[in-house]
Amino acid sequence: MSTFTTISSDKLTRLIGTANAPVLIDVRTDQDFAADPRLIPGSIKLSHDNVSDWGGELSGRSAIVACLRGAKLAQGTAAWLRQLGVQAETLEGGFEAWKDARLPLIEASKLPPRDARGRTVWVTRARPKVDRIACPWLIRRFVDPNAVFLYVAPSEVVAVGERFGAAPFDIENVFWSHRGELCTFDVMIEEFGIATPALLRLATLVRGADTARPDLAPEAPGLLAASLGLSRMYDDDIEQLEAGMLLYDAFYRWCRDATGETHNWPTNKVKA
Repeated sequence: MSTFTTISSDKLTRLIGTANAPVLIDVRTDQDFAADPRLIPGSIKLSHDNVSDWGGELSGRSAIVACLRGAKLAQGTAAWLRQLGVQAETLEGGFEAWKDARLPLIEASKLPPRDARGRTVWVTRARPKVDRIACPWLIRRFVDPNAVFLYVAPSEVVAVGERFGAAPFDIENVFWSHRGELCTFDVMIEEFGIATPALLRLATLVRGADTARPDLAPEAPGLLAASLGLSRMYDDDIEQLEAGMLLYDAFYRWCRDATGETHNWPTNKVKA
């Protein structure tokens, strides 16, 4: 049973992917990680040896710490974080409990190389509309919360990727791109192994908006309209991305929690 310093896998699944999700820290030893190099979605891999230096970076945030079985490494790290003023919990049963529950896990080998600060770096075409906002949202919320995105001229995407160690996406002839009728968002969900009913529903909306298939979902035209509106509101692509994060947060929560809810203005007026 969860306590005030632990959280169950079931409760954690409800937090991952949301705008206010806590920082999820994997402190498994290198040996344990090598034995199963997968990550709980949204988690970052850090060494417990450096926990005393994390106070400034995590100030004002909450954190959940996971080790292999939720024992000494996670509990000691969380205790250190609480000493530093960070609201920290441990994942009950650790990585093994999450795996035993058959919850999504991301293969670390699918991630691009990280930069000197431990971040994945991605590059795509400037002036994003749908996929090039949806994919960064997916990566930030479920893959790497610290990911960096570079928007450049279409002709320079590959070259910039090579020079700056960035993974190109949503252009032709690269790994992270459209495949058949699937858009890049679909491909990322599949490759990262994070398919859930909510994300698959959202993927249908994204595909409909991104590939001119409004028939796929009645909400797809609304997503396209909002995306095109954002592209007209912001000249700066990074500012547009930050605004788009809120848009996709809202669509994700609708896909997960509110598809059965309708809205009307009830009235008790007697019909004439």
